[in-house]
Amino acid sequence: MGTQTRQSQRRRQVLSRERIVEAAVELLDTEGEGGLTVRALAERLSTGSGAIYHHVGNMGELLQAATATVVAGALPPLRTPTVSPQTPDAPRTPDSTGSPEDAIRAVALGLFDAALEHPWLAAQLAAQLTRSPWGAVTPRIFESIGRQVRALDVPRRDWFATTSTLVHYILGATAQNAQTPDGTDGGPFPGTAAERSEFLDVASRAWQDLDPDEYPFLHDIADQMREHEDREQFLTGIGLILTGITAGAPAGRPPGAPGDRPVTG
Repeated sequence: MGTQTRQSQRRRQVLSRERIVEAAVELLDTEGEGGLTVRALAERLSTGSGAIYHHVGNMGELLQAATATVVAGALPPLRTPTVSPQTPDAPRTPDSTGSPEDAIRAVALGLFDAALEHPWLAAQLAAQLTRSPWGAVTPRIFESIGRQVRALDVPRRDWFATTSTLVHYILGATAQNAQTPDGTDGGPFPGTAAERSEFLDVASRAWQDLDPDEYPFLHDIADQMREHEDREQFLTGIGLILTGITAGAPAGRPPGAPGDRPVTG
């Protein structure tokens, strides 16, 4: 009896919320969201369901915690770019980690690459954005991008719309591409690089076979679609949005200048 008690105590000492979340991520990566069950976790951790519920309230909470853990590891540290205060027309002074544009690209690529590594992540990011924007994940993503949007001299009244545009593009493109490059989701998309190439070749030939009078544009870009690289295309989209943001920003105005604040009263 004493031996069993000591073994039980050792298990409780080893088991923690962090270890449970780590095991949940491992299960999600290998089995998908459907494979994340209390029974599967208990088997992986050599413990009972009661011990798991002691640390995690329910499976929904655990899924959110797993998402937050992966996102925290994927995003660069939060930073606030500096702005030179000497003159109204002084250029931004990026710190050692680069310009605001570079920081936005780093956030975007961090999420993009994490979703490829964890095929369940993209759907969870979208779900948490729409269902629980007050949770741990959405504020972290918005803050990471919003600080850089503010540093790009975007008028204060446009901060939310501009940041939302970037977030929605990043998560939408990430969700689409997470299904295809490695096929790790087990869905109807190509499962290997060779299968992806074959898939794009079939799609390209199908576009080329369309009536060029009815579909002249698709006919002309069929080869580009076949040869495109997902990550490069993703960054091209980020670049187009950033070009629009910087082109529309008032030149030389520091972030959050009084003129950018909406008039009230």
